[in-house]
Formats: sequence, C-alpha cells, structure tokens
Amino acid sequence: MNTSIANQTSVTTIHHFIGGKHFPSQSTEWRDVTNPATQEVVARVPFATPQEVELAVASAKQALKTWRNTSLSARMRVMLKFQHLVRENVGALAELITREHGKTLPDAEGEVSRGLEAIEHACTITSLQLGEIAENAATGVEVYNLLQPIGIGAGITAFNFPVMLPCFMFPIAIAAGNTFVLKPSEQDPSSTMLLVELAHQAGFPPGVLNVIHGGPDVANAICDHPDIRALSFIGSTHVGTHIYHRASAAGKRVQSMMGAKNHCVVMPDANKNQSINHLLGSAFGAAGQRCMANSVVVLVGAARDWLPEIVEKSKELKVGPGIDRDTDVGPLVNKKARERVLNLIDTGVSQGAKLLLDGRKVSVSGFESGNFVGPTIFSEVKAGMDIYDQEIFGPVLNVVGVDTLEDAIAFINGNPNGNGTSIFTSSGWAARKYQNEIDVGQVGINVPIPVPVAYFSFTGSRASKLGDLGPNGKQAIMFWTQTKTVTARWFEEGADGGRVNTTISMK
Repeated sequence: MNTSIANQTSVTTIHHFIGGKHFPSQSTEWRDVTNPATQEVVARVPFATPQEVELAVASAKQALKTWRNTSLSARMRVMLKFQHLVRENVGALAELITREHGKTLPDAEGEVSRGLEAIEHACTITSLQLGEIAENAATGVEVYNLLQPIGIGAGITAFNFPVMLPCFMFPIAIAAGNTFVLKPSEQDPSSTMLLVELAHQAGFPPGVLNVIHGGPDVANAICDHPDIRALSFIGSTHVGTHIYHRASAAGKRVQSMMGAKNHCVVMPDANKNQSINHLLGSAFGAAGQRCMANSVVVLVGAARDWLPEIVEKSKELKVGPGIDRDTDVGPLVNKKARERVLNLIDTGVSQGAKLLLDGRKVSVSGFESGNFVGPTIFSEVKAGMDIYDQEIFGPVLNVVGVDTLEDAIAFINGNPNGNGTSIFTSSGWAARKYQNEIDVGQVGINVPIPVPVAYFSFTGSRASKLGDLGPNGKQAIMFWTQTKTVTARWFEEGADGGRVNTTISMK
C-alpha cells in the first residue's frame, strides 16, 4: 500500500502490519470495504486468525525489550518525523477517509488535523514523562517516582474517525516507551494503514507498532491476551462495556470511551445566526456520525421562536458525495447504518414526535445507490422516545423547548450519558452556572463540538466512559505508564550500622 491508493480504482487487498512490514493474512474470512456514496467495493480486509494475533503480540513483546530503554530524546525525534510526514500527507489521508467513510473532504482534512494535534503532543514526551523527587524526605533519605512504560498496549477504534482515533492512542503510548497492537475498524481501514505506514517511515522500529484486522473474535483475543497490559477503546456503548469488563477481568488497565447523547443549549441572548450555524454544523456534520455531535438542541425561553429558522437553514444544506467540496452532508458509512437511522426516524414519528424536516427520501443525482439520509428535525421530543434515548448516529436533530436555564440543566442531567454538551449565550453568568452545574465531562461555551485540544485530556463521563483515565493530555501519560516509587538511603563507607530498629518509622 502507498500514498497513491486514493487514486486507485482497483480493489485493494489490506494486509496486517507485523514486525515492521505488511503481513499478508492466511485468513479465510474477509470483508469488503465499500465506498458509501457509490457502493463500489474499494478494498478487502482480513479477519485475523488466532495465530496472526499471537504473531502481532509476540512482535510487540520482542520490540519492547529495546524500545522501552530507548532515550526520551530519541523517541521524541521519531515522533517529530512522524508528525512531519503526516502533515505532508494530509490530502492523501483525507481522500482515503472520504472514500471509505463518506465524510466530506474538508471534514476529513479537519480530522487529520485533530490527529496531528495528538501526535504533536506526543512530541513533547521529554517534558511529559518526568518523575518527582523529594530530597531528605527523612534524614539522608530521598524518595522519587519513576514513570515507566507499562509494556504492550493495545487499541480498538471505531469507524467514524479512522485517523484521529488511532492518533489518540498509539503515538503517546509509543512515545512513553511502550509497544502497541492496533485493531482499527474493519469498515474503513485504508487511511489507518497509511497512517501506520508513515509511522514506520518516520523510524518506528520493527514490532513497535503492529496492526491486526478483524471483528469481535479479534477484539476478544486482545482483551484476553496475558501479554497485553493496557487497552484503549473508542466506540459504541454496547461494545465498549463488553471490552471494559472482559479486559479488566483479564487484569488489564482499560479506558473505554463510549456512546453519547449530547445536548446543545441555546439561550435567548445568544447570537442567533452564529448559534444556528454552529448547532447545525455539529448535528449534521459527518452525517451525524460523531460521538461528540450535539444531536439534541434545547431551546430556552424565547429561543424557541428560532425553530422555523433552524428548519429553513437546514433545508439549505447540500447532501452529496464527500468528494464534492460543496457537500455539507455526506452518506452514512454503510447500508446497515442507513437502515437503522431510517427505522429510528419511523419510530420517532410513531411515538409522537413532530417531524419538521424529513430526510428519508433524499436522492442524489448520479449517486442514487449511496447511503444518504438528509437533515432531519424532530420537535416535541421527550425522554422515553427511542430517538432521544438512543444514539442515532445519523443526521437527525431532536429539538426540546424549556422555560429556563435551570430546566435545561435538569433535563440534561437526567440523561445517563455525559460525553459532551454546549451552551450558546452572551451571559458570563449563565455560562458559569452551566459549566458548574451540568453533570457532563466536556463542556463547550459558544463552541459546538467541545473536544479539547490534545494537550488536555478527553474527559467524557457517566455512561459515556468506563475507566478513570481518558485519552490525550496528562491522563494519557498516567494511563500508558506505571509509577514506581523508590526510597533510597546511601551510607558513608565504613559507617556504624547502630542498633537494630524494629519500628516502622524512618528518621
């Protein structure tokens, strides 16, 4: 595979990546990867055999012996080269994302940029992986902490960000001295494989970063493998809960970032045009296939009068293939995803929500077989409806009206998820009240998608997260390292040992 893959029309065979090179699979189980705008098969990906999983872990185990002892500055230089190569290949990576995921090219380029932030953060490892020391903690005694590599790490990523999500995992883990086994989504693996190829070109030693493809059996094998010490997962709540409990039972440190139902609160004092633009971009960008999409807008007080304008502006959004830079809403990733979204829209109607904008029958000229659903808006949505209780993962916006900010906070805190939320307001008082009282891990103030920059940690909460530590920022360093505390005293040569001391005190 190479950077020209985005321009190929033939079906590409995806390989594993083990021991620093592409590793053709001997599997008898393969999956077609399709272009969601055309249904064209663009690649085939294998589901790894148990033996191939073992080979990937064994490769990581062998490489760990030397990589964990590689100097911080040497690891930093590899990361600096890696970020340079990724920056040079933004276009090629984005084209692969669009071809297999369907999101628009500008959105795909934005995804690569967010991934680059995480790689750049890993480039600062010489400042991040520092211990602590206390001289004379007791007489002649020093106590210090070492942040040492935890060992072999693993990552399992979702389809919706095939470049950004791996960047949330392996760069910082490897920069910290660990080796890694990555299982990307089997739905759109080509951009991930180009990313891995660039890492190898940057100087990742053979075996430091390995990739195996597959489905549930491969994920379970990663959870169970005794040599893997830590596992990061980003994906659905159903899968993430299973991964967390299975890997934890096997003695692993686990972080599991899962599903969401994010809310955007709009106060009547907000800038109307900016707020509407932002909330529609958040709800309908990537066809709603973002765990941080604000799929519920809570209009407070007089902001409820903005609903007709929200609907009219949504009608102006262009639905089409992601390769068209004028497209606003691309296709869903596959037919199954489209059918699920359509069924949930049908259920919303049957359960009494008011359908203000119906995207079920949208047709794109020249791309009639694409997995398209147009922007869809429901009002009069209530808790207990399927369209509210479930993460739709499609271009569907639920509208809720309340009288006060207190009502909005109570409504949102009643939802079990806590991934992200935003408020649009011109009031510093309202913004401060919201950030303090809302029980959600990531808050945006006049920001539609509150994913922090990569040197801050991703901090989803409640039902959206299992595990204490999240990706990125300081929490990622703590996750991918183990703390060793050393208590040391050095005696002068020939010093008298004194009498036996049977107390626990250290003077």
